[in-house]
Amino acid sequence: MDLSDGPLTETHKEALRHESWRVFRIMSEFVESLETMVRVGPAVSVFGSARTEPDDRYYQLAVECGRLLVQKDLAVITGGGPGIMEAANKGASEAGGTSVGLNIALPMEQMPNAYQNVEVDFRYFFIRKVMFVKYACGFIIFPGGFGTLDELFESLTLMQTLKIVPFPVVLIGSDYWSGLVEWIHKSLHDEFQTISNKDFDLFHVTDDLEEAVQIVYDTHIGLRTAGPQLPRFAGDEECMEGEGTRLGIEPRKGGRLRKPYITPDEPAI
Repeated sequence: MDLSDGPLTETHKEALRHESWRVFRIMSEFVESLETMVRVGPAVSVFGSARTEPDDRYYQLAVECGRLLVQKDLAVITGGGPGIMEAANKGASEAGGTSVGLNIALPMEQMPNAYQNVEVDFRYFFIRKVMFVKYACGFIIFPGGFGTLDELFESLTLMQTLKIVPFPVVLIGSDYWSGLVEWIHKSLHDEFQTISNKDFDLFHVTDDLEEAVQIVYDTHIGLRTAGPQLPRFAGDEECMEGEGTRLGIEPRKGGRLRKPYITPDEPAI
């Protein structure tokens, strides 16, 4: 809105008052979820379609995935809904582990599944997405729809841009993922050159569930790296600061170029 057009109408004033109070709702949702998730311990976020039925082989694999992760002393985090989310929570819960459901309020009602022993409820997708990444030491991703793809590409973007220290992203089901990976190779890499060869190191496709769990576990305890190389960039862990920015790189303001921070005696301009 262009404020130079004249004074705000009462409708606009009322809208602005609501917007201001919404900030506090957002803050409270962050605080509540952070206080819960910080107590969960090492965990893996498991994603996949809410539409997958219990008789589907991927549902059964997700149940087994939850069980295997708990046997590795890892908690399981899902979106708390039906389908693959329910399956992974079921496997974790029945194995006696921590089974986290990050439930979201949607226009179409999504009932929380019955296998969560840690529940967090969200109004906002963006806060929920922070929790999936912040408290996970890896992603295991089953076939899914737009939401599943969203989580996949967000994790790859955060690693590619050095906003997070790389962790393993394992895709289960070559029959589902091979077409997407082929398109990424052909279009993004070969034809348009919008990604590099190293970006293919950020994810791994397998049909072997035990391999997927082992990749995440081994990376978590530092025995090996998942995929050809993790972290992608030497020294990432040492040069990352707490706010998800590479140490010494300040945000740009007002279009001014800023030189990298060098020493406390020579701050960036």
